[in-house]
Amino acid sequence: MAFVTRENITDQVLEVFEKTPNPRLREVMQSLVSHLHAFIREVEPSDPEFELACEFLVGLGKATSEKKNEVILASDILGASTLITLINNVKRAEAAGKMKTESALLGPFWRKNAPHYANGSNISRGPESNTSDQVFEVSGYVRDANGNPINGADVDIWQASPLGFYENQDEEQPDMNLRGQFKTDAHGKFNFKSVRPSGYPVPVDGPCGDLLRSQLRDPYRPAHVHYMISKPGYQVLITQVFADDDHRLHTDVTFSVVESLVGKFKKRTSPGEVGYSLEYDFVLQAGEMQFPAPPIP
Repeated sequence: MAFVTRENITDQVLEVFEKTPNPRLREVMQSLVSHLHAFIREVEPSDPEFELACEFLVGLGKATSEKKNEVILASDILGASTLITLINNVKRAEAAGKMKTESALLGPFWRKNAPHYANGSNISRGPESNTSDQVFEVSGYVRDANGNPINGADVDIWQASPLGFYENQDEEQPDMNLRGQFKTDAHGKFNFKSVRPSGYPVPVDGPCGDLLRSQLRDPYRPAHVHYMISKPGYQVLITQVFADDDHRLHTDVTFSVVESLVGKFKKRTSPGEVGYSLEYDFVLQAGEMQFPAPPIP
């Protein structure tokens, strides 16, 4: 091996990685090095800029806690999470039947082991439950790619409150508030009650917030409900449904709004009725049931 120079260092690193036994790891790392070195050659960072970049990465770890995952948040606000999802949506579509539901990013606030509820139950158990004008009734059907109902699918729900906080961010909310798991019935239907979620700013008290401020970016996400739907024999569907009347649909800080995932948040207008309703159906694709790692406990 020759002495390292500016011209040959990339080739030397790539050559060393040729010894990696795992072919996929070898492919990924060699591509990463090639693009990383090309990026460095293009922007030619100064020593202070390199130190700042390292501080940003270290800060992501320091800012990650039981209440938020700053690393996932960084991936979200850089568009990486959604790009990965969109790429995999194409792969899923190629293998899908006539029907499909597009995935959306997991986000930094999913928690495992949300409480199980019977259909029709209310997942709002905190102070927000007193806001009667924000009553929210949600329903939908889960079907396979051929349109057949799927009985016994698990529908895992999580959402923000009308004030824009997930329960783990808000000391006023009880543990696992506005989270729940439901089973579809023989017709593939599920339904539950809640309160209408609000749009909210992503956490801005860490390195990601510093980055957003330096770019003069709006930190808000439009109102949405998270879904994770699963059953053995099917791929786990992770997605979100967005409020059609939210003015931030085109400025989501995480670049997550896919047109097909915009749902109609209907305001009730019949006499004696208040609040909103949402009806949205989902399609599961056959395959392996594989769950993501929870970003927070």
